[in-house]
Amino acid sequence: MDFAETREQLLLRETVRRIASGFGESYFREQARSGGKTTELWDALAAEGFLGACLPEEYGGGGLGITELAIVCEETAAAGCPLLLLVVTPSISGTIIARFGNEEQKRRWLPGLASGREKIVFALTEPDAGSNTHNLSTVAERDGDGYRLRGTKHYITGVDEAGAMLVVARTGTDERTGRGLLSLFVVPTEAPGLERQLIEVALVTPERQFTLFFDDVAVPAENLIGEENNGLPQLFFGLNPERITGAAFAVGAGLLALEKACRYANEREVWGVPIGAHQGLAHPLAKCKIELELAKLMTYKAAWLYDEGYDAGQATNMANYAAAEASLACIDEAIQVHGGPGLSEEIGLTDMWWGARLGRTAPVSREMILNYIAQASLGLPRSY
Repeated sequence: MDFAETREQLLLRETVRRIASGFGESYFREQARSGGKTTELWDALAAEGFLGACLPEEYGGGGLGITELAIVCEETAAAGCPLLLLVVTPSISGTIIARFGNEEQKRRWLPGLASGREKIVFALTEPDAGSNTHNLSTVAERDGDGYRLRGTKHYITGVDEAGAMLVVARTGTDERTGRGLLSLFVVPTEAPGLERQLIEVALVTPERQFTLFFDDVAVPAENLIGEENNGLPQLFFGLNPERITGAAFAVGAGLLALEKACRYANEREVWGVPIGAHQGLAHPLAKCKIELELAKLMTYKAAWLYDEGYDAGQATNMANYAAAEASLACIDEAIQVHGGPGLSEEIGLTDMWWGARLGRTAPVSREMILNYIAQASLGLPRSY
């Protein structure tokens, strides 16, 4: 066992921290509240090649792994600049295309993703399907040499910033089980017949959420990724990186919250001593630190398993669960340490709380994680 990061990973962490800190919380918050975008930070990371860290070298990527992309996610979040499109573009869409795309598709899309010039977001969730991907109602039917997409997608991130999206659609039905057979398609965000509607959410972030309506959207056959009706394994291949990078974001946010709390606990004095000298504050913060470090260990174990080609499903779900819980606890405790000021916009903890709270629901709810772990890890009967 070797728990030490390599020299290259340490240098990556240091460089990302320096770049992201140069923008910082105020930049991120200003863009989010004004309806702006974090394009300057995205471009700064792209200039160093960090956006394509996990993509193959022959297509312009760094040839590294999800571990390195997780480091990028953690450090940007710790600097107060969590870029959600890092999860959906290189982590999900990029890894799926790199693994299942044919040579022409890889050369068409991966260089743009690796350089940061292009963004491909991910369109999976639907209003009625929930976590049951077999129940997706968006369909892609054969139409001559291509397909026609019809249906609705819900809570799709960053459509207004991307040139295309990777859409999961139903292309058939398994005669034995009655479940839907899935396929994945790259679809331009400005395709005729595609409409989008902004969803207003409390989460303060530059990335917007949309409902998408597909009305006979034409998709060329060459935009089908992998094999028709065999999209489920492709989908899960991309969801493990999503869980890892999402956990890394949560860890980074927790570290930032602890930093804020400890700085205030050292500076603020009551009865002639810093409030951090009181165990009523010190012990909860120490507990948060322990739980966050445990979550971080699980996150990078999951990343290592994935990069080494092992089955990482259980580890990625555990990391997602642990990081979401630890991050939320850190932010909540930081608010408590600050007292009334902890609820102010200036401190920024309430904005962070919404992002951490999202981790309990997306990309997968903690209840579904517990269902999966009970069945896969403990051998208990399936409960749903």
